[in-house]
Amino acid sequence: MTAAGSSSSITPNVLSDIVRVCWGTNVKEDIFVRWTQGFQFSLDEPTALVQYEGGPCAVLAPAQAFILKYIIQNVDPVNDNWRTIEQEDQNKLLVHAVVEMLKQAVDSNTFHIVYIDATEASSPDYSFDQFHSQIKVQSCSSCDEVEQFYNQRIDLLYNRFGVLLFLYSVLYSKGLARLRLEVSDITEPLIDREFGYGSQSLINLMITGRAVNYVFDHVQDIDGLQLQGINQQSQIGFLTLLEHLRYCEVGSYLKNPINPVWVLGSETHLTVTFSFEKRLACLESSADKARRVFKMFDPDGNNFIASDHLQNLLAKLDLVSDINYVDIMRKKLDPDELGIILLSAFMDEFFGDPEKPPPDMFDIFHYNGLARSNYERKVMYRMAHCVLLECNINCLLETNPMLTCLQTKWPSIELSWVHGVTPSLN
Repeated sequence: MTAAGSSSSITPNVLSDIVRVCWGTNVKEDIFVRWTQGFQFSLDEPTALVQYEGGPCAVLAPAQAFILKYIIQNVDPVNDNWRTIEQEDQNKLLVHAVVEMLKQAVDSNTFHIVYIDATEASSPDYSFDQFHSQIKVQSCSSCDEVEQFYNQRIDLLYNRFGVLLFLYSVLYSKGLARLRLEVSDITEPLIDREFGYGSQSLINLMITGRAVNYVFDHVQDIDGLQLQGINQQSQIGFLTLLEHLRYCEVGSYLKNPINPVWVLGSETHLTVTFSFEKRLACLESSADKARRVFKMFDPDGNNFIASDHLQNLLAKLDLVSDINYVDIMRKKLDPDELGIILLSAFMDEFFGDPEKPPPDMFDIFHYNGLARSNYERKVMYRMAHCVLLECNINCLLETNPMLTCLQTKWPSIELSWVHGVTPSLN
């Protein structure tokens, strides 16, 4: 069977660049071994990917999220038995997910699929150097060719190097020059040298296609240093327990993705939550955009800006911003001449029409790819009934990381897990 595109050996310089970006120097063999697994579906949940050791969740959890995105977009959860599928459908889901992840990372129509021959992939006890000595590359000139290649060589995704080969394909296709423009510190590897977990740059690359280090919206200027965040609303979202611990700030682009699927981060692991309630996520509304842009002038989150910023704010929102109109609005929004404009006053004036509220009752599912972290060691989706209380006072429970993580998105959420077992973020 002939796959699309042309095949060749990968050049030593390109390979060494990919290895250095991924692993740094002095790679630990046990870290490499933990990353040598393919994309494999659970026997207990045919659409859920299994993770065997810690580390590759930085690729597996986003891939799972894109699989779920496709299911949510194309399945009726009431009438379709979406949790029971055959291997042919598993193949389609997996190929669709990896092609979409690859496509969003690439600015051109040139793709480089990194692979090794099936006979080599089946060889036992491959060392780090032996693995890299067998690498080849298939060049494709369109997403259709990429999809055709993976459909014809589906074993490349399932074999024990499938996750790494896909990661290398993303990096090679994106290009190291482009990657260097996005990563703040190119000397820090995408895979931690000591523990083997993926960096935030790697997580962002898999979720959004851009390997930026931060999860806030746009760019923030910190003492003259330009820190790159997420530049647009993403297809899937990201929430993290680290935001509650004040180690980071997740912006509206990741908290409010286009589809109701979120990768969840704990201190050490990535899992996924999702819902078939499509009203939980949608394209950004004009009011959502206004709040996000307002925050660009209110980086400390005070819910007010200096009145001098009003003209620039209106201009960024494509609203009337000539000086005479701005002076009139500044006096109206700051009648006591305090020199500030409140977010609430601004929103009432320019976006006063009531928005359709999100549902206050819905169901969510949670996925954790590690068998040891699942109830009865079975990788399966766990379901919860959710209620958003009228108050916005959240009850933080340090003993319930799942609730605390979800409260970074829904501060007043309460959950009732079916079967009474709260799933683990770790």
